[in-house]
Amino acid sequence: MAQKSDNPADPFKKALAEATKVMADDPELKVSYTVDPSGVSGDAMRLPQVSRRMTRDEVLLARGTADALALKRRYHNGATHARYAPPGDMAREIYEAMETARCEAMGARDMPGTAGNIDAKIASEALRRGYAQVKDTSDAPLAEAAGYLVRHLATGRTLPNGAQNVMDIWRPFIEQQVGTSLETLNERLADQADFARFARQVISELGYGDQLGDDPDDIEDEAEEQAEDSQDDQQDPDSTGQDDNSEDEETEASPERSQDETQDSSSAQVSMDESAEDELSDEAEMPEGEAPLEPPPPAPVSEADPDYKVYKSDFDEEILAEDLAEPIELERLRAYLDQQLEPLKGAVSRLANKLQRRLQAQQNRSWEFDLEEGILDAGRLARVVANPTTPLSFKIEKDTEFRDTVVTLLLDNSGSMRGRPISIAAICADVLARTLERCNVKVEILGFTTRAWKGGQSRETWLNDGREQQPGRLNDLRHIIYKGADAPWRRTRANLGLMMKEGLLKENIDGEALEWAHRRMVGRPEARKILMVISDGAPVDDSTLSVNPANFLEKHLRDVIAMVEKRRQVELLAIGIGHDVTRYYDRAVTITDVEQLAGAMTEQLASLFDSDPRARARVMGIKRAS
Repeated sequence: MAQKSDNPADPFKKALAEATKVMADDPELKVSYTVDPSGVSGDAMRLPQVSRRMTRDEVLLARGTADALALKRRYHNGATHARYAPPGDMAREIYEAMETARCEAMGARDMPGTAGNIDAKIASEALRRGYAQVKDTSDAPLAEAAGYLVRHLATGRTLPNGAQNVMDIWRPFIEQQVGTSLETLNERLADQADFARFARQVISELGYGDQLGDDPDDIEDEAEEQAEDSQDDQQDPDSTGQDDNSEDEETEASPERSQDETQDSSSAQVSMDESAEDELSDEAEMPEGEAPLEPPPPAPVSEADPDYKVYKSDFDEEILAEDLAEPIELERLRAYLDQQLEPLKGAVSRLANKLQRRLQAQQNRSWEFDLEEGILDAGRLARVVANPTTPLSFKIEKDTEFRDTVVTLLLDNSGSMRGRPISIAAICADVLARTLERCNVKVEILGFTTRAWKGGQSRETWLNDGREQQPGRLNDLRHIIYKGADAPWRRTRANLGLMMKEGLLKENIDGEALEWAHRRMVGRPEARKILMVISDGAPVDDSTLSVNPANFLEKHLRDVIAMVEKRRQVELLAIGIGHDVTRYYDRAVTITDVEQLAGAMTEQLASLFDSDPRARARVMGIKRAS
C-alpha cells in the first residue's frame, strides 16, 4: 500500500496535472512542478512550484500557467508556426506574442473558465516586470502590447493593471498603423495558418516588413509550379511512344544492329562527358570576382578556443534573477539573507567605509595653490602680515583624473558553494554594490550554474541521438543576471536573496561563464572595466567530464583567462574560497575561511583604485603568501 503524502499541496498538484492533460487533449503529457522557468519540452510540462502553504498567489499562478500552456498545446501546430515565422528578432517577438494570445483567446471561447486563470498569470508577469510603472513606449515592449491587444479584442476582457498599461501606451500607434486590419481578427482565430498570414500583415504595417523574409505561400506556389512543369516534361506524346515501341521491336528483331547502336550511343555519351568536363574546367578558370560565393564557416562557440565544443546550446539560458522566483519569494529569501548578515554588520560596515574612503580619496583630494582667485589660503596669511605689499593667495580644490569605471562580480553558483560560502558571497556582493554605487562606480552582479544535475536536456538529446564520442560540453547552462550595471541598487536589492533558494546551485562551467561576463563588459562604454571572479575551485560538470577528456573544462577556462589577459580590455582578478585558484588566475587571492572574503574583496578592489603601483603590489603580495 502506497504511503500517504503529508504535503497538503500534493492533492492540488495531482488534480491540476490531470485537468491540464485533459485540457491539452494529451493523456501522455508529463506534468512536473519546479523552480525552473515554466514551459513545455517534448511531452514534459513544467509548472511553477507550489509550497506546502499553498498561498493564493501560488495557486492562481500555477492554474494560470497550466491553462496557458495546455491551450497552446491544444490549439498550436508547430509546423505551421515555423513555416510562417519571420527571421527578424522584433518581427519574431510580435509573431510569437500574437500566436500565444490567439491560443488563449480560443481557450476563453471554448472553455470560459480558463480566462480568469490566465488573467492571474498575466497579472503576475506584469507585476514582476514592473509594467504598471511604465510611462513611455521606450520602456514598454511592443510585442507584449500587440499580444495583449489581440487577447483584449478577441475576448472582450479587461486586462490586469500592468498589462492594460502597456497596451494603452502602444494602442494608438498600433491602431493608426494597422488600420482596418484588426476588424477581421475574430474571423481568423480558428485557422492558425490564416492567423499567421494576418500576423505577418500586422508586422509589416507596424514597420517591420524588412524582417519578415520571403513569403512562405509564394515559395510553395513556385514549388508546385516547378513540380507540375517537371511532370509535364516527363509525360511523352503518343507519337513518341509509338517510335519507342517500334525501336523495341527492331531491337528484338536485329540483335546485331542493337549492339552497334549501343556502341554509338556510348561513344556519344563519352563525347558529351568530355565536353562537360571542358566546360567545368573553363568555370574553374573564371576570375575570382565571378566565382560562386561559398557560405561562411560557422562561428566557433568560443573565441578563446575555436576547438571547444558544445553539444547543444538550445537549452542554455541567460535569465534575470527576478524571472526565477516570484517577488514575494525573493523578499522572503532576502530577509533570510539579512538574518545571515546580522552578526557581521559591524565588520561589514567598517570594510564598506574603508573602501569608500579609499575610493573617494582618489577623486577629490588635491589642491592648486598661489592662485589669484578661489578660496582664501589661510596658510599663506603670515606672508601678508609680514609684508603688506604681498598679494593675497588663494587655492582651489582640483578634481583628479578618475576614469568612469564598471565592476562586474561573477559569482560561482555551484552546489559546492551551498551553505556559508554562498551566503558570504551574496553578502559581500551586497556591500560592494552599495559602496561602489555611492562612489559613482557602476556594478554588475552575475552568477553562473547549470539548469540541471547530470546533464539535463542536452544529455537526454545526446542519449537519444546515439551517444556521439566526445560531444563537448553536455549540460544546460544557466547564466543569471542579479544586477545590471545600469540598474540602481534599490531596485535589485532583493535579487541576491535568490542565491538562498533551494535547488538553484548545481554544476559550474567556469570557462563559458567567464567568457560571457567578458563579452558583456567589452560592450560597455566605461573607460575602465574590472572583472572579479569568486569561485571555490576548478570547473566541474559530471555529465561533460564523463564523456570528454578529464581536463576538457579546465583547459577551456585557462584559454579564456589567457584571452582576457592578452586583450587587456578588462582587468581580471579572482578570489578562491577554500581552494587555490592562483594556478588559473595571475592576480588572485586564496582564503581558507569564508569570513575573510569581505576583507579580501574590499582590499582587492581598493588596491585597483590605488594610484601608487607599489601599494597595488603590496596587496597583490597576499596572493603569493597564501
